[in-house]
Amino acid sequence: MSQQNQTIGLFHLLCFPSHQLVKLVLPKNRQNKNTVILMSANFRPLKATLSGLPEQVLMKLIVCASTNKVLGLHMCGEDAPEIVQGFAVAVKAGLTKADFDVTVGIHPTTAEEFVTMRTPTRKIRTNSSSEGRKDVEAKAAAGV
Repeated sequence: MSQQNQTIGLFHLLCFPSHQLVKLVLPKNRQNKNTVILMSANFRPLKATLSGLPEQVLMKLIVCASTNKVLGLHMCGEDAPEIVQGFAVAVKAGLTKADFDVTVGIHPTTAEEFVTMRTPTRKIRTNSSSEGRKDVEAKAAAGV
């Protein structure tokens, strides 16, 4: 797929803590036909730890298993709009998980977690004939 045909969606949910996500929007004939790998992190950021605040951050990275391309990411926590907007450029540019892995994170910030995620949390295989529904393996991985 050429880069001219790719668009991204940047979504913001107005709430506290802030929730932001970016995803690659694929044409209808390309959607739901790939296995995706999810990597996630749920942690208390350094800023909250040092100040004694109970705040938590949830981050998720979505990667295509066959191409290793980053398809999107989610973040719920402080500074989510600014962090995700920066990573939207990487998603639009078509960076792969390998590109993220060789990127040096800015320390100490929550944003560095996106470039240090290494272990898949879930693998979701979609069935092209089911029109976007997850197959049995994906449901089992989700505990359904």
